[in-house]
Parts: sequence; structure tokens; C-alpha cells
Amino acid sequence: MRKAHLKSLTFQLVILFLFFPGNNGFGQDTSQTKIPVIDLLQELEDKFEVKFSFVDADLEGLQISKPTVDGLQASIDHIIGKTPLQIERLNDRYYSVVLRNTISICGTVLDNFENNSIPGATVRILDSDKAAVTNIDGQFSFEEVPRTAVVQISHLGFKTYFISAEELSISAPCFEIALALSYQELEEVVVYKFLTDGLAKFSDGSIQMNTAEFGILPGLIEPDILQSAQSLPGIKSVDETVSDINIRGGTNDQNLILWDGIKMYQSGHFFGLISAFNPYLTDKITIIKNGTSSVYGDGVSGVMDMRTKNDIQNSTFGGAGFNLISGDMYGQIPLSENLALQFSGRRSLTDFLQTPTYTTFSEKAFQDSEVRTDNDFYFYDFTGKLLYDLNPYHKVRLSLIHINNDLDNITTSNDGDEVTESSLDQINISFGGSLESEWTDNFYTQANVYYTQYRLTAFSITESASRQLYQNNLVKESSAKLNTIYKVIPTLQWTNGYQFTETGIENITRLNQPFFESNIKGVIRSHSLYSEIQYETEDKNLFAQFGGRLNYISNINTFDQVLVEPRLSISYEFATNFKLEVLGEFKSQYTNQIIDLEQNFLGLEKRRWTLADENNLPVVKSKQGSLGLNYDENRLYVGVEAFYKNVTGINVNTQGFQNQNQFNGEIGEYLVKGVEFLINKKTNDYSAWFSYAYNDNNYTFNTISPPNFPNNLELEHSFTLAGNYNYNNFKVGIGLNYRSGKPYTKPDSNTPLDTSVFPIEINYESPNSSSLPEYFRADASATYDFNLNKKVKASVGASVLNFTDRKNVLNTYYRLNDDNKVETVQRISLGVTPNASFRISF
Repeated sequence: MRKAHLKSLTFQLVILFLFFPGNNGFGQDTSQTKIPVIDLLQELEDKFEVKFSFVDADLEGLQISKPTVDGLQASIDHIIGKTPLQIERLNDRYYSVVLRNTISICGTVLDNFENNSIPGATVRILDSDKAAVTNIDGQFSFEEVPRTAVVQISHLGFKTYFISAEELSISAPCFEIALALSYQELEEVVVYKFLTDGLAKFSDGSIQMNTAEFGILPGLIEPDILQSAQSLPGIKSVDETVSDINIRGGTNDQNLILWDGIKMYQSGHFFGLISAFNPYLTDKITIIKNGTSSVYGDGVSGVMDMRTKNDIQNSTFGGAGFNLISGDMYGQIPLSENLALQFSGRRSLTDFLQTPTYTTFSEKAFQDSEVRTDNDFYFYDFTGKLLYDLNPYHKVRLSLIHINNDLDNITTSNDGDEVTESSLDQINISFGGSLESEWTDNFYTQANVYYTQYRLTAFSITESASRQLYQNNLVKESSAKLNTIYKVIPTLQWTNGYQFTETGIENITRLNQPFFESNIKGVIRSHSLYSEIQYETEDKNLFAQFGGRLNYISNINTFDQVLVEPRLSISYEFATNFKLEVLGEFKSQYTNQIIDLEQNFLGLEKRRWTLADENNLPVVKSKQGSLGLNYDENRLYVGVEAFYKNVTGINVNTQGFQNQNQFNGEIGEYLVKGVEFLINKKTNDYSAWFSYAYNDNNYTFNTISPPNFPNNLELEHSFTLAGNYNYNNFKVGIGLNYRSGKPYTKPDSNTPLDTSVFPIEINYESPNSSSLPEYFRADASATYDFNLNKKVKASVGASVLNFTDRKNVLNTYYRLNDDNKVETVQRISLGVTPNASFRISF
């Protein structure tokens, strides 16, 4: 039996690594000195001149008190009553001693806090139909229980307890079982239904998406993980993609995206229009904009932590479906009581079936590029997970994910003489493992390791091989992490941990005419220690989380740094339904994405990961603080939050400049000051919400004139008005999105060309001194659920993105044509984009 409480963390660690306490008894009376049963039988043999026949292994370890009454039969009855042994008389001299196949058991269930009895607790004999509940005194008993059976004891508010039937073998008094209270420190929901089913806001300021309970959002018929995140205030994508999500004005590479604890360097399909993660095995997604727990490193803008289903089910479950872009299937298969296999797979239909959805997507992705819309393009992803429970308190999980995007394109020159074959591939393969251990009722450990590899390869060759261009971006990262959680008291939790990460990145470019070759490699190792205290009052009115990380970052070739990152999250209910939130954090990251612009390859934008070197690319650091006020009256939520965010160490090459500064490599920073507002009215049948965000987002580059100007990702004003309605099995959602146009830079209207340099360059106005037209999009979606039979459920859905067919300008830039004339290039949003789906699940 596990020990309930240890006096200190130090003592727990000693117990953890040096000792493994156990109890092999059978609930016997401990009031007298015990002797081995074998010794007692030998005494009886000598005293009464009899012989006991038994298998030594059956009696090994069994102990018993000496009989208080004399006589052979009384002693035999004493042994039978106190042990799981059956003694049969063969004749006047010989007796047979065997372990009984079935035994009688009893127990008394108590709580381990005040030692009170627990009536109404459910007691089950696993792998049988025996079950009962404890009486008013917390007692239970069973007859004819298999000796090797396992007994499960559960009650709402307490942790489920498992014990062998042998330990509960009938004795006087019955065996006492102490159940530990079940605490969920991070599960206190502030808003039980946030915008739609399956979205919840928690006391630490994080937002969690539960895909199994997910409702409907405008424009989505399936719970696309990264698209759904953009329904939240402060999370947008200026170019309508899921692979370029901007959290409070930050770039996508400043987000930490985790899948089962593995850092992901690729997150999208179809050039970012579709999420690369299967939502049907993803159990929950935690989204953090500020006040990040010290458990997380990296990601100066935000965190998206995806976790797949982690429990072994007794029966097989799964599903499959298709829409107008791809088909997929998923499932979990139990291999035994404590072993299960999860899998999911998805593949696009794009290389053999062109649907209206594919046509619209490809027109947006490949507009103003050399890629034809009838190119050979496809994508797929696959995940696998092995779940193994060593016992109820130690669980092993092994996870694998593989993501692939493949584009093969053939173009012909204007005169029809030169044919060029090109390919652009993105491949990500990652695997990891974890061991989750509950050593005592108040001490837990989580050990994680992972390896991830991402590769972007671009290759172009003419038919005559006169010109060949090869580009490759390779990321290899491995990490190990140990996290410990100690519950000092029911309201106070202490988390500590260590994380080691090694990241290697290689960038290769080869061009044969004119000859050019570049091969840049780098490796950074980081060691991080973190600690965090979490406190929540019993009445749930106050939640406080204080912590920090100590990072040692070492680039093998160039630099070493030590960084201290404090973290803070406080939520206080100062009046009924009113909560005040204070969040703050210091964060850093040493990986960035260099943006290869449209002019670089096939007219497509590519993003290449690279490492900080403290020369051209410093370690990026951020400071953020926010103050929020929430009102939640169960069916009405109103929230307002003001924030301040400063990010330093950014390079213009990571920001996507398309003006006079795009190739200069200046180092600077950006500062965002903003306010986010949300009002959400909800009932059991509908949810309606209005959100508004204001952002004042400005760069500072001291070597650029002027040094201060608007950020490329500034969206000064953004509004969302949306709602969904549920009627029986029918769900419908509709939403309107409006935002200010993002900044861009025009050529000088008087002297658009600078002819004083060779080659001739465009002469621009001040950086980001102009703004694109405002953006407006209206989306709608509907689904209907029904049963095919008792076990198989089905759903059909339809959606339309941008049903007003407004041509929103997402970006404008300029280039020189062959005649040295300034040419305007605009990237336009998705047009009317219909989609439909059919799914089954069981």
C-alpha cells in the first residue's frame, strides 16, 4: 500500500530513488507478534505428530499470529480464518495445505484527510460482475472473490484506488483503506462555455479547447485546431493561414507549438491553409497569450500545447470522414487491459480530384506565381501512439507524427523553348516518449523525451540542365525534461523541473549559373531549471501562480548566455461574479524563421528556420504584462484586458519586409500596446459574441530612418460578431470579421526609381506609411448529426468562407519588370470557398 503523506520533499526523493515500500500482508490482526505460517505448521507437526503437505512457494511470505487456544483443530481453524489457505484432512496423520482459489474479503473506506468513513463509495471486483457500494459506516464485503482479483474503489471527489483481493482477505477488524482527495489545481473553470462548446477559460488565464465536446464555429465544419484558435480575441492571421498565426502582433515563429510535448517546426498543409494536426485524437489544446507557466520555455508570443487522448479505453473506438480537400481516419485499439494503440491518417485528394474548394485554395496559394493550378500537389499526415500502463500509478506513452507536403511543378517559358521542372517539399517527422508517475498521494513526476526533424527542400532544373537551383533547410532537435509536482497542502502546489534541449539547423543553397554555394550550420544547447508555486484558496476566490526559469544557452561557435525569466499569474474574485486578472512574463527564444519572399523561388514564399548567433540574429527576448477584468454570471461573460508587450532582438529578415529595408539585416524591437474586449451571451441552445481588439504595434530600428514606424503585422482595429445555434442534432454558425488594413510601403509618387545606383532600385516612401483597405469577411457553417445504427454515429456538414465574395487585399508589394518599370503586385484573400463533409464515428 502506498504511503499517504511524507513529511518533506527531500524525504520523498530519498524514498523515490532508494526504497520501494510495499505491504504484502492480508489484513491480519497486528495486535500480536507474527510468525511465518510455515514455522507454525512445523510446530503443530512436532506437537501433534502430524504431517502437512504444501508447496513452499504458496506459503512463502505469509505470516500469522500464534493461536490463543490450544488443540490441533483450533489451530487449523485459526490458520484458515487468518490466511487465504485451505487445509484438508487426508487421514489421521496427513493434511493437505493449498491456497484457496476464492476468498472472502472486507474493508472499511476512509478519507485520508480527517479519517472519516466514506459511505456510497463504489467497490468493483475487476474482470467480474461483482460490485457494491459501502454502507453508512464505509464498509463492504464480498464472498467467493478470485484470490488474484484486483479491487477498484472509487468515489466522486477522491482518487480511484486499486488493491489486490488478497490484501482484503477477511480479518477482524476489516482492512482500512484511505482514499486521497482528488485535487485539480489547474482545472478551475472561469467560463464553462466560452464562445462554443469545448472552449473554456481557466483561472491561470489560459484557454483550453476540448475537441471531443467542440461545438461549431462560423466557416468550420470540422474542429480545425489552428483555425479555431483564431476565433479568440488577440489571435489572428494577417494572411488567412493557419501556419502564420499572429498572437498579439507577433510573428508565427514566436509561437511555441507543442504536440504531445514535442516542439513542432511545421504546422500547416496546403501552404498554411489547413492545420496539419488531426483534431479527432487531440484531446485538448491549451492556448496561452500571457502569464505562461514556467514549465514552458521558448515562444515569446504565445503557446499552443496540443495533447492527444491519454487514457486506455476498454473497447475500440474510431472514425473516418472526408471533405472536399482530404479524407482521413483515426482510432484506438486496445491490445490488452493495460496496452492500447492509437493511430490517425489523412491524405489530400488534390492530385487526382479538383473540387471547388481546391480550386479556390490553389488560386490563393499560387496567385502571381509560376505554379499552375493543375500541378501535381498533395499532402498527408500520420500519427501513432502507444499507451502502456505499468500499473495504475505509472504510465508510459510513445508518440509519433509525420507530416508531408509535396509540390511538383512543370513550367514552360513564354517562347515555348525552355521547360523547367521544380519541386518544393516539406517533411516533418517527430517522435517522443513520456513516463507519468504518481509516487504518493501528493508527489508526481513527469519525464519526457523527444526528437523532431523538419526539412524544407526546393529544387529547380531546366530541361537542358543549364540552370539548377537547390535549397535545403534542415532542423534537428532533441530534448529531455523532468517535471516534479509536490502538493504541500491541498491548496498549495510546488512544481520543479529541468529541461535540456539541443537544436541543430542547416541551411544550404547551391546555384550553378552564376555559381554560388552556401552551407550554414549551427548547434545550440540549452539547460533550463524552473520552479513554480501555485496557490488557490478553498473558496476558489484567489488563484496565484509565481515562478520562473533559469536558462543557460550556448551556441557552440559564438556565445553563451544566462537568462532569468520570471512568470506571474493572479486571479482574484473581489466581488460576486467579478474577477481581476494580473498576468506577466519574461520569455526568450533562439530559433527564428528567415522569410524568403515571393521573388525567391517559383513566386512562392518560403520560411527557413535559423539559429541565433548574437551577431546577425540575437536571442529574441520579450516582456509582457496585462491587467484584465472579467464578469461571469453563468450565461453572460464580459471581459476586458489591457496588455503591454515588448520584444527585442528581432531582425528585419524575420519580419517579411518588402521595401527598402528587406535585405539590410537591421536589428531592432517592437512594442505592442493594446486592449481586448469580449462579450459573450450563451444559453443551452445558442451562443453569441462580439469581440474587439485594439493594437498599437510599432517597430524601433535605430539604423533605419525614421527609426520608429508601424509593425508589418499591425491590425489597429479588429471586430468579430458571431454566433451559433443548436437545435436537436442540427448546428449552425455565422460570423462577420472586420479589421483595419495592415501597413505597407509605397514607392515615392514623385521619383519612384533610384537611377543613381546599379542596378536600378525602387525609391520608397517612409516604411509602412500607407495602409491597405480594411478587411471584411463573412462565414457560415452547418452540421447535422444522426445515428446509422446503435454503435455508429454520422454527421454531414457544409460551410462557406467569405460568402459575400469580397476581394480583400492581404498584401501589396512592388517590383521592377524587365523594362525597369514599377509593377504593383497584390495578394488577394480567398474568394467564395464552399466545403462539405461526411463523417462516421463509433
